[in-house]
Amino acid sequence: MYNYLEYGSSGDSRGVVEDQEKYDQFMARIEAGEKIEADDWMPEDYRQGLIKLISMHGISEIMGALPEKEWTPKAPTLKRKLGIMAKVQDEMGHGQLLLRVAEDLMKPYGKDRGDIIEDMLSGDLKFHNVFHMPTKTWADAGMVGWLVDGAAIISQTNMLDASYGPYQRALQRICQEEVFHAQHGEAIIMALAEGTDYQREILQESLNRWWPSLLMFFGPASAETTGSSKQDIMIKYKIRKSSNEELRQAFLDKYLPRVFSLDLTVPDETVHYDEEKEQWVYQQPDWNEFKQIIKNKGPRSKERLRLREIAYENNRWVRQALAADKVGS
Repeated sequence: MYNYLEYGSSGDSRGVVEDQEKYDQFMARIEAGEKIEADDWMPEDYRQGLIKLISMHGISEIMGALPEKEWTPKAPTLKRKLGIMAKVQDEMGHGQLLLRVAEDLMKPYGKDRGDIIEDMLSGDLKFHNVFHMPTKTWADAGMVGWLVDGAAIISQTNMLDASYGPYQRALQRICQEEVFHAQHGEAIIMALAEGTDYQREILQESLNRWWPSLLMFFGPASAETTGSSKQDIMIKYKIRKSSNEELRQAFLDKYLPRVFSLDLTVPDETVHYDEEKEQWVYQQPDWNEFKQIIKNKGPRSKERLRLREIAYENNRWVRQALAADKVGS
């Protein structure tokens, strides 16, 4: 039942009926597969859930460019340098696209993209755990493209039919480009896997370091673990289809056979496929560590946030000039 008191109706009996009718019509549209647009009526928890999801996604795209940006000047060949530069450019473009989608949802509150950036810098808005981690070797550049972007594709394709039209359409474009990013990463991984003993050594070492972060990527399995029902709200409103654990299992289904085919191992002796349950069994990552990482207490959190803070301050004059021009027109 739609709680009109929680979401701010007029409070009189007529307002209650009207809001209930709007909610029922809204849910009927979603159940019928219709897309909700920015100017349509929507429940407050739907709007707030979308703002948080899309803002986090957009910021993660921007912050996700930084680990690979560190390897742009150190890429081993000109071809690899051009490839990683193009990927970084794409990720920043994805971030800008998503922040525009989030901005439209924030208009009723008088907020804009600048508020999203400021929320990130203050720690109020989180970004994906994987982008707090260091990239120590060239193998890490491949690992980000192959497995991190692979995990992102699984997560994002789960929302390709999202009930919110602007996000769904943005995801169509983003997922197409992410496929190329994953292929870029896989090409690096294959070259290392077929290379020298040293190249295979840094590849295995990279996988060992990234494995816990990859398992954490999809978030804890249940509301009991997180103390939150965000997953349920997203599924209820048909923004996403699958739970965190279902997405993690899909990732393991796709990538563990590929990892093993390269004669690589994962740092977990318990990993095996349970034929009876038809799912992978694995050692749970340290979810307390996960909570600390997304609170900006990861290995590279401070350095990467500082880079974004410097960029934000250095470009303040551009925002001020554009704002003044808008007022003048």
